[in-house]
Amino acid sequence: MSSASRHFDALTGLRGIAAWLVVLYHTRLALTEIMAPAVIAVFAKGYLAVDLFFMLSGFVIWYNYAERLASGDGSATRTFLWRRFTRVWPLHAVMLATYIAFVAVLQVTGRSTVGYPLRELPMHLLLVQNWGFTDQLAWNHPAWSISAEFAAYLLFPLIVLARPQRLKLGGLLLLAMGLLLALHAKFALAGHTVVGAEIPRMGLWRCLMGFSLGVVLCLLWLQLRYRKYAAPFAVIACAAILTVGLGLRLPETLFAPAALFAGLLALALGKGLVVRLLSSRPLLHLGKISYSTYLGHYLLWTVWKIACVDDKIQVSWVSLTGFLGTVFAVSIVLYHWVEQPAQRWLNAHPPRWASATRAISAQ
Repeated sequence: MSSASRHFDALTGLRGIAAWLVVLYHTRLALTEIMAPAVIAVFAKGYLAVDLFFMLSGFVIWYNYAERLASGDGSATRTFLWRRFTRVWPLHAVMLATYIAFVAVLQVTGRSTVGYPLRELPMHLLLVQNWGFTDQLAWNHPAWSISAEFAAYLLFPLIVLARPQRLKLGGLLLLAMGLLLALHAKFALAGHTVVGAEIPRMGLWRCLMGFSLGVVLCLLWLQLRYRKYAAPFAVIACAAILTVGLGLRLPETLFAPAALFAGLLALALGKGLVVRLLSSRPLLHLGKISYSTYLGHYLLWTVWKIACVDDKIQVSWVSLTGFLGTVFAVSIVLYHWVEQPAQRWLNAHPPRWASATRAISAQ
């Protein structure tokens, strides 16, 4: 269990880094005067961090909940769904309420409110805004992935009932290949070559495949974690996929998710310096507050552009440092004053349908 805890700490640290890659992705176009084009190009791929989130989620949720849900106890499933709701919805609701206040200020000051359609608010409130009901991102853009992930939570009990843990190593690798090819095929049929394309239509599929790949990752880890050469092999596989994909200029949808999959497997199996660094206290703290960073930064950036960005939509190093520091501070406040208290209170007062004879601990 200590080994597993150390590896989960590393995954938490990685989640913190991924959240900040998303922040830099959304700010990249305002950084072109202070950063080299090569750095901007790296930030432009920050949307892949969301796919990393999906795989990490599938991994951790299978590890924490699959065995208890496999019993077929309906109360365990209901409690699981309630716990996931209390994990993601309170902060989302607070951010949505803050957006409503922000839009009111925009209206009063005569600024445009395009991008905040009132008719779509109920979908956002119910976390179904990215289930194919609209063709645009609106309100808090990063919340699209929370909507898609909530759909994955609803499907997770069915994944458990399919009993993928019965598969041997070869079967799990074939399943992973099938999921990766299904992800690519969906994008290819829609005429897309990049993973971040057409989020309102493709995002749900992207999430479900990524989440399922995370489940397979966990099952592979459980089978391979005591095999001496498994981690080096996964590192070689990741490097080979990236080399071939970039060298042959293959569609991103064909190789990037596969590289993420192999890289995460290497990290989960590894025991070296990278695992220790990602498990360090600063990165572990970034990982713990990463959900607040992820959901809170987009509104902060919108406000920052209005207040502090010049007419060319460019920021200075001082302004960028101020913004990133503000995101970090607000993330801490949201984590300690919204996320954690709301989750504790809701879990202590579940509705009758979510009560269970044996509790499922929150992630």
